[in-house]
Amino acid sequence: MKFIDEASVELHAGKGGDGVAAFRREKFIPKGGPSGGDGGRGGSILIRANQNLNTLIDYRYQTVFRAQNGENGRGKDCYGKSGEHLILEVPVGTNIIHRDSDVKIAELLKHEETITICKGGKGGLGNIHFKSSVNRTPRQWTPGESGESHSIRLELSVLADVGLLGLPNAGKSMLISSVSAAKPKVADYPFTTLQPNLGVVRLGGGNSFVMADIPGLIPGASDGAGLGHQFLKHLRRTSILVHVVDIGSQLHGLDEIIEQANQLCEELSKYDEELSQKPRWIALNKIDLIDENTISEAKLRFSEDYCYGTFNSDRIYAISAINARGCDALIGDIMNYLNYRSDESINSDEQK
Repeated sequence: MKFIDEASVELHAGKGGDGVAAFRREKFIPKGGPSGGDGGRGGSILIRANQNLNTLIDYRYQTVFRAQNGENGRGKDCYGKSGEHLILEVPVGTNIIHRDSDVKIAELLKHEETITICKGGKGGLGNIHFKSSVNRTPRQWTPGESGESHSIRLELSVLADVGLLGLPNAGKSMLISSVSAAKPKVADYPFTTLQPNLGVVRLGGGNSFVMADIPGLIPGASDGAGLGHQFLKHLRRTSILVHVVDIGSQLHGLDEIIEQANQLCEELSKYDEELSQKPRWIALNKIDLIDENTISEAKLRFSEDYCYGTFNSDRIYAISAINARGCDALIGDIMNYLNYRSDESINSDEQK
């Protein structure tokens, strides 16, 4: 299934049914009086999060949605039937943004979390509401109200605890496939990853976290190079960014590798300064291709020359994603860090 993470749609809630002017007409009952019922309420449009969805493809080709109108009132005190609500399902993590004002209306972060985005119109009043001692035969009635209409933009940001950041072919897809059950495409050419991939990393004791792999970012992405910044929004909800760096390549020296890593960090900062300040760890990948002295030198150089974002020089890991060497230490420390963050959040809420 094609991965679609943005869609623009027009929503129109149902119109309320009109009231009616009618009079009771039965044998042996003279002057039966008014009997016109109210119109039914128009159907509303709701948006509900569904954890079983992972793309907005349902809104790629159908872009206009209308809820059912309410029925008109009838004689004999019969009210019109209300229109059925229209429920649109989206993946968990979807942002709902007003297209004209660019204001965020809501974000759906839990399964079955629901928001009413367009309210249906009220039904009109029948003439039974207008009778009085001085108006025995009212002929007044009111039309139903129009339902609300909105043009919105849906933006999906995947829910993950850890985001992988790096150049194409740095080994991000291989890493996520080594530590989780995810099976992204892995090949020896750039941009094999064309859409975000999620993997659940499971450790002992029932502990787990979600890792997100996005297409590689390259210098010049802010000007549209490569896939640009198209998928960086999927890292906004992560707690940690792991910058995967290929230090096993024979094509580039260590100076050039560090320079490229810092250029990538500059691109991240251009896109979103807040995102660039997330805690950042470094995974020096493909150590199976180099010796121990080169690994030690790379760690030292990165601790001195890599200075972007919230970076701690103690968080530099040497790994080989292809054979999982060093990966246990990385994911173990990530799990400990996430548990610590969770405990801090709980304590903070209790103090409030």
